[in-house]
Amino acid sequence: MISVRKISKSYGEHRVLDHVSLEVEKGEVVCIIGPSGSGKSTLLRCINGLESYDEGEVTIDGEAVHRERDSIHAIRGEVGMVFQRFNLFPHRTALENVMEGPVYVKGESRSKAKDEAAAVLAKVGLAQKLDAYPAKLSGGQQQRVAIARALAMQPKAILFDEPTSALDPELVGEVLKVMLDLAREGMTMVVVTHEMAFAAEVARRVLFLDDGRVVEEGPPQQVLSVPKHERTRDFLQRVLKPV
Repeated sequence: MISVRKISKSYGEHRVLDHVSLEVEKGEVVCIIGPSGSGKSTLLRCINGLESYDEGEVTIDGEAVHRERDSIHAIRGEVGMVFQRFNLFPHRTALENVMEGPVYVKGESRSKAKDEAAAVLAKVGLAQKLDAYPAKLSGGQQQRVAIARALAMQPKAILFDEPTSALDPELVGEVLKVMLDLAREGMTMVVVTHEMAFAAEVARRVLFLDDGRVVEEGPPQQVLSVPKHERTRDFLQRVLKPV
């Protein structure tokens, strides 16, 4: 489904990604962990074509991902992205926010998009909030609208960039539950996260990224509980609570 082969990315003299490779199969959940500034978010943005990369190759279902290509809009329609901040339109209701993509990107009729938007909002537990504006929603509810917005495009895969990092602790669980349900339904997902318990339960593989490189990769039971590399052990001991 997603293939990243030895991509590198620099900002001036600073190399953010250094020959990073990643393969994600259909229906697989891969969690990416690592310290701030390790290149995790940049990697996701390169996969979705939001950032260009300097060398290497990214393909989705065999289609090369290049920010400059005409095909990039179609690729972004097939790979959803959920950000740390919800990026909802404040002047539009939850329903209208979710309808935007299908109407303006896919060209669906408003009536069809409305029905589909209502269905995906119900799927994430917001059937009673269709007419609510973002200012009237909690952070967790806003993030669930953002997930519904990605789902409305019927993507082949969804990329999550620390989707719970901007939430109060008591709201994290409601977002992780939606993501857990998606994983169980077979959605292909790449998740940058600091939620180690979620990674342990949901991920098929965990990548530890540090200084733009993949330091360690393997099943969550191995990477999170008995990491092979000293840098991984240090990260889990000093920054996160070991699972």
